[in-house]
Amino acid sequence: MGSMFSGNRLSKEEMEVVMNKAKEIVSEYPVVVFSKTYCGYCQRVKQVLTQLGATFKVLELDEMGDGGEIQSALSEWTGQSTVPNVFIKGKHIGGCDRVVESNKQGKLVPLLTEAGAIANNSSQL
Repeated sequence: MGSMFSGNRLSKEEMEVVMNKAKEIVSEYPVVVFSKTYCGYCQRVKQVLTQLGATFKVLELDEMGDGGEIQSALSEWTGQSTVPNVFIKGKHIGGCDRVVESNKQGKLVPLLTEAGAIANNSSQL
């Protein structure tokens, strides 16, 4: 029956499968937010990205059958065990504080633009 009884403790083989899934998702989209529906920090990140006009892929781990395993794989991959866990153009950005701080410093929009998640508004009037 798979890893039904192992909880978030994955075998090496299971971890590799889940890690590959997470890496494939991250490489497939310009911006990926690993989130949970009830998380206020996740909602804040999604709000910031939406306000900037960015297109992004959200994976709500609490609504996914393998969400706990994906979160464990992300923790091993990035060293960050919490959500939101944000990637831009395949690069790990971090969580809510890092995204909000990058935005305040004016660093987020260029990253999103370079990733193709925001249209270049060079024709502003």
